Amino acid sequence: MTAMSGDHDHDASSVGTDPSGGSPAGAGSTGGSEELAPFVVRGRLTWRNTVSITACLILVIASVGFIAGGLMRGMSAGSVLFVVMGVAGLALFGAGLSTSTGMLISRRPLLVLEPAGVRRPARWPLPRRSDRVLPWAEIHGMCAVRRGLASAKRGELDHLVFLPSADLLELARTAERPQLVALTLPDVPMTAAAARWCFAIDSGWTASLKEIVSEARRRHEIPVVDRRKK
Repeated sequence: MTAMSGDHDHDASSVGTDPSGGSPAGAGSTGGSEELAPFVVRGRLTWRNTVSITACLILVIASVGFIAGGLMRGMSAGSVLFVVMGVAGLALFGAGLSTSTGMLISRRPLLVLEPAGVRRPARWPLPRRSDRVLPWAEIHGMCAVRRGLASAKRGELDHLVFLPSADLLELARTAERPQLVALTLPDVPMTAAAARWCFAIDSGWTASLKEIVSEARRRHEIPVVDRRKK
């Protein structure tokens, strides 16, 4: 199967596809006898992760201080309020600290390309039996889109969406660019099936968007639609 071409399928080489429509240079084929090893993408420890963990730790300590201060003052109305605020803060920021540090310590993958298909590992601390797998045979295409996010570098973040139907592939090719944000939003019924397989490619990932697309196409010939700029 060749990569689809058209008015909206531009700049294909920037996401790892051969502009002529074939496989990337040197790519393997799923029809060969050699089975490729799983391609595992993880998150690195970044400055943003460090700041987030540090901030949660400081807030946890502050919450403990609120509780201790309230208990030391006796059971006045103000003391009870301090204790309640401290307990709420400890629960909230403690959960955030536990989740952030647990994800880094567990080194759980963010995305795995394996012989069976695309695996989306469950977020820590959910068990790995909660992982979801989209078989290659059910993937009709991939779409690269760019969303504006206040927390991302330059206010934008690239997303890679695996499209599980021909209708979603056609939508990715023909919809106006502002409408493509629906592919990344799980609460839009028409595109919810695609949003479940949308990955925000953060700069802290161990693989770039181009590398992930290239590795995916080594395992299965998938049309690629690059809609980041058009």
